Amino acid sequence: MRRHLLVLVAALCLGLPALAQDNYEIQVYGSDTVEPGATMFETHTNFTPTGHPAENGLRPTDHAWHETFEITHGWNEWFETGFYIFTYAHSGYGWEYVGSHIRPRVRAPEKWHWPVGVSLSTEFGWQRRIISVDTWTLELRPIVDKKIGPWYLAFNPTVGKSFVGANADKGFDFSPNVKVSYDLTKEVAVGLEYYGSLGPIGNFDPLSEQEQQIFPTVDLNLSPNWEFNAGAGVGTTRSTDRLILKLIIGYRFMKKK
Repeated sequence: MRRHLLVLVAALCLGLPALAQDNYEIQVYGSDTVEPGATMFETHTNFTPTGHPAENGLRPTDHAWHETFEITHGWNEWFETGFYIFTYAHSGYGWEYVGSHIRPRVRAPEKWHWPVGVSLSTEFGWQRRIISVDTWTLELRPIVDKKIGPWYLAFNPTVGKSFVGANADKGFDFSPNVKVSYDLTKEVAVGLEYYGSLGPIGNFDPLSEQEQQIFPTVDLNLSPNWEFNAGAGVGTTRSTDRLILKLIIGYRFMKKK
């Protein structure tokens, strides 16, 4: 077991970790990776009916669409790589490309027989100054999850770092994400997702400046090849967009046998 853990940690350290893209990918990660040889295509469609106006040189989030295109390929039973294209659409600005990230991820293979699912997602990328005061960022997202009967639990204690931008001189931020869901049927699960951004580790921001969101969600499991997640998020602090609607649709193209 110790040898397995050392191998996993070594593989994690080889990845280039990135800061989560606000309003672009709103998702609590599970520990599974894409099957070897398969490729997953996903769209993340997020609309903000009640957000913030343009300020500090940034595009407004109020009444803005944030559309993300994600492609993920599974290389083997414990490693995948994802690539993101972020776009922004608003009636006052049109539809714009705003950045891209790359995300290698490793997991503890099922043959290790750990009591919980464990993986680590890393993300590194660039985003335009018009949507973030930090342009080059890094994220390290540990993932722990567990299925207990009809219940599903996932925890992502995410940390992120800016390398270029307004917060480059600060340390790692802490952004915990949590998901709890319950299977109503084999095809339908309902749940709650929590997203927080608390500030630098060891010196959290005041509560009013933190970002806190809660999303009631629904997941549909209509086919092993399809992914569907939808929710409406409510912000509980003044620094958080008050209402965000999100929709994730994904399809797996499996390797031909």
